[in-house]
Amino acid sequence: MVFDAYAARYKDKTFDVPALIPQVYLHFDPAAQLARRTAGQNRSPLARQWMDFLLLFSSSHRVVLEVDGKQHYAEGEKAIPRLYSEMVAEDRRLRLDGYEVYRFGGAELLTSGPARC
Repeated sequence: MVFDAYAARYKDKTFDVPALIPQVYLHFDPAAQLARRTAGQNRSPLARQWMDFLLLFSSSHRVVLEVDGKQHYAEGEKAIPRLYSEMVAEDRRLRLDGYEVYRFGGAELLTSGPARC
């Protein structure tokens, strides 16, 4: 569904189309590589380095898309506040590093109807 929405949004564009990279580690982003080099040893790595999708709009505009199943906030059928807290804390760190972060619940993408992007 994410790829379909991306293709529908940019199908008539020939230039200025952002790169959509699925299942990527943050350290593959050239901007993150530069930040790590310039920050030196004082910068701790993000706990959540794996992204479902990374959109590269320009040399500085980055968007992370996450599609979350219940493993992001539950163990089995029981909601675990600690898991949710860790996830949103890492989202804040990404935002402070200059990324926009958009989360979608897996169930949200399973509903029929047009995706709103």
